[in-house]
Order: sequence, then C-alpha cells, then structure tokens
Amino acid sequence: MSAKINDHEPTNKLVFSSLEEELRDYAMKNDVPIIQDDGLAMLESIIRIKRPKKILEIGCAIGYSAIRMAKVIGSEIYTIERNQDMYNEAIKNIKKASLEDKIHVFYKDALEAFDLVSNETFDMIFIDAAKAQYMKFFNLYTPLLSEHGVVVCDNMEFHGLVEALDNNEEYMSYSRSVRGIIRKMARFHDELLAKEDFDTTLFEVGDGIAISVKK
Repeated sequence: MSAKINDHEPTNKLVFSSLEEELRDYAMKNDVPIIQDDGLAMLESIIRIKRPKKILEIGCAIGYSAIRMAKVIGSEIYTIERNQDMYNEAIKNIKKASLEDKIHVFYKDALEAFDLVSNETFDMIFIDAAKAQYMKFFNLYTPLLSEHGVVVCDNMEFHGLVEALDNNEEYMSYSRSVRGIIRKMARFHDELLAKEDFDTTLFEVGDGIAISVKK
C-alpha cells in the first residue's frame, strides 16, 4: 500500500577506489547518468540491511553501480544494458575491478531480456533505466523476487521535473517527449504506491528513491 514521502539523510560516508573515481569522472565528462552519492549511500545501506545474495539491476550503464553493489557484502549481480557502448565500457570496468565472477552483464533491452534471467530468484531488484518504462520493468521482473524481497527505483523525481506537473506553465515549457516522461513517472508513483502486494516508501534522496518491499 501507500506510504508518504520521507526525508532521509544517509549516515554512512562513501569511500571511492581509484577505479570508481575514474568512472565518476568518465560519467561526468561523457554525460553518463549514474546514481547520485546520497542515493548510492542509501542503496548500499539497504544492501547491508537486507543482505541480498542475488541482485538484478535494470540499467547497467558503465558498471558503476553494479561494481559498488557487488562490493558491499559480495552479492552476485545480474545486470542488463541495451546500449552497445555502455555495455562495452561496463565489461571493461568490471574486469578492471576483478569482479567478472560476481557481475554478469547482459547486452539486451530489458523489456526483452526476461528469458535470460527467468531461472533465477533475486533478493533485490534495482531499477535505474529508461524512465518511461519503469512500470513495465517492475511488473516484468518482480515475479522473480524472493519472499520479502525489495525493489529499489532511482530517479523517481526525474531530475526534479515530476514536480512540474503542479505548475502548468513550467510543464508546458518542456518538449512533448519530456512531458510524456514526466506524466509516466507521475503515473508510476501512483501505481507503485497503490500496489497491494508491496509496501512502498518514496524518499527525497538524490533524485528520488522508491523502496518497495514484497509482502
């Protein structure tokens, strides 16, 4: 069922390896979207609390979050990326991190990749991919979630633009495609909070994080 939006200040201080600093610099210089620091701190806190053995990530990009998640408690990561260049970067970076045995990367559109992981059961799913498809990702992959498993969705505020729905002038100033994403993300908020089989809380952390725990 629904839960109100909460403020949350992660308490664990992030420490980055030299490789992770390289990935952060690469992401900034090449406009690659990676999870914000406070969102990452919260994600890693959830991993420490829930201690998932297997994590499914929708949206690998350059492998930054997959590497970070794998290093928290040694979880096995299955991650999906549809962009060839990002996939190649991820494979290279995961190899540099010596985590090839922990992180499995699939080059595929996540909406078409279910069969690649359908024999697995995941304790956590992390969604950080095409914003307009979040509900489809959620519905497609949550049947693979273990009992009391958790789904973490990043970018719930879509760079703060979801709030633009409350200001028609601002909303109409954006392109039609951006307005479409804003509407879909707002709808996803409502549908996620209404799900009877999950307890969901939205946190005002980073660009907005939703945590949905399977009942």
